[in-house]
Amino acid sequence: MRIDDLPIRDDLRGKSPYGAPQLDVAVRLNTNENSYPLPDDVVEAIGKAVQAELRDLNRYPDRDAVALRTVLADYLGHGLTTDNLWAANGSNEVQQQLLQAFGGPGRTALGFGPSYSMHPLLALGTGTEWIGALRDPDFGLDPDKAVAELAKHDPDLVFLCSPNNPTGTALDPEVITAVLERARGVVIVDEAYAEFARAGTPSALTLLSEHPRLVVSRTMSKAFGFAGGRLGYFAAHPAVVEAIQLVRLPYHLSALTQAAARAAVAQRDALLATVEAIKEQRDRIVRTLRERGYRVADSDANFVLFEVGGDQKIAWQRLLDQGVLIRDVGLPGWLRVTAGTPAETDAFLQATEALK
Repeated sequence: MRIDDLPIRDDLRGKSPYGAPQLDVAVRLNTNENSYPLPDDVVEAIGKAVQAELRDLNRYPDRDAVALRTVLADYLGHGLTTDNLWAANGSNEVQQQLLQAFGGPGRTALGFGPSYSMHPLLALGTGTEWIGALRDPDFGLDPDKAVAELAKHDPDLVFLCSPNNPTGTALDPEVITAVLERARGVVIVDEAYAEFARAGTPSALTLLSEHPRLVVSRTMSKAFGFAGGRLGYFAAHPAVVEAIQLVRLPYHLSALTQAAARAAVAQRDALLATVEAIKEQRDRIVRTLRERGYRVADSDANFVLFEVGGDQKIAWQRLLDQGVLIRDVGLPGWLRVTAGTPAETDAFLQATEALK
């Protein structure tokens, strides 16, 4: 029996699951992970926190993860409290829950591509119609053009990604403000890479107090190096948090996940110490590729999008043949590389010499 023989939904037929290749190569720079392993002190702290939960695994965890939401609010600042925060198993689940609460059959979600390819897939999974608008040729977004798309489609939800994946582009605050003033529904600003933004790049968190339908989504997978821990969260008006509790699965965050995440947030100074080092490698990649004549998108994330010219699939394979795995995001002529350690950057830059 094949999948097509099953009575799956018609709108899922012919679709492919999301995911990057998981290959055993020397240099893996394709999924925007933090290349630095957790420091020993952090490993010990997380281990102790998880150990303390083991005896009570016969009991359900805190259904609303109050303690975790409290430390996340403290981390974000901006006057946020526990009531403003919600957490789930990665920012994908956070955004899925938002679509379950505010999207669904008969409702629409609008995004500006090229952007995070999971957004339309999450919309599909929740029965929400996805409307794909486009960014500008430089991957930025003009406020007037964004508002025009909202006026044309009148969506129930709007997704903005800043810094944007896969381009790394941070949105001008005027874009977010213009969208918020025009949108009648919920506006989700995906800030998964916010900790890597260049100095002076504002966060949408500064707009929360003025816009009750704004949601700012974050993750611990990138800057915190906690990708295996699966913890995403958002900040919003308390009423938004209440709405999400109508659709979240009961006990969706395990006691072990909550304990590990709390310990990681408590160790944030040690975990975030690698951010500046990663930004240095990101800027080194941008600078070197431009010196070699490549067109490179400005990046406020921990990755770089660059134009290879011609078929990007061929370029991707040439790099892989040299033991360097990066990401083909499906954008014709472009590839994306994660900024890793200095040694990984050396390997990547050396491998790209074969592309010219």
